[in-house]
Amino acid sequence: MKNIFLVTITLVLFMSCPVNGQAGFHKIKSNHSVKGTVHKLTNTLNEKGMHIFATIDHQKGAEKAGLILLPTVLMIFGNPTVGTKLMQCDQKTGIALPLKMLIWQDEAGDTWIGYWEPSKLSERYQLGDCREILNKVKNAMANFANAAAS
Repeated sequence: MKNIFLVTITLVLFMSCPVNGQAGFHKIKSNHSVKGTVHKLTNTLNEKGMHIFATIDHQKGAEKAGLILLPTVLMIFGNPTVGTKLMQCDQKTGIALPLKMLIWQDEAGDTWIGYWEPSKLSERYQLGDCREILNKVKNAMANFANAAAS
């Protein structure tokens, strides 16, 4: 009986956690195809002086492996000046940088752009002196996503 009680409590606690760690993941519906959203995001990032480190087409990778995947593109970008300032507060932040946005098509044919909330970095790293920078990054990410989606 004691084991059943422990299993029940464990299941209740497990089921009350965010599914797949989605807390802090922002997604915005795009008015464009995946290709169109990637194009708009690329233009927006270039206009804002961001460096695009990589654009990864996961669908093409899946095709090469003989698998099927709906259109899914990961864009990796950043501003080395801002990123360096965050790493000066806590060098371990480098594992979370550069910034990333995922653009994907769901089963219904809708296109989404998503990213992890940058201010969540302060929960993992010692970024007390970098809160102002994190707020700027947070606002910039929202602006980039909104510009690409509209």
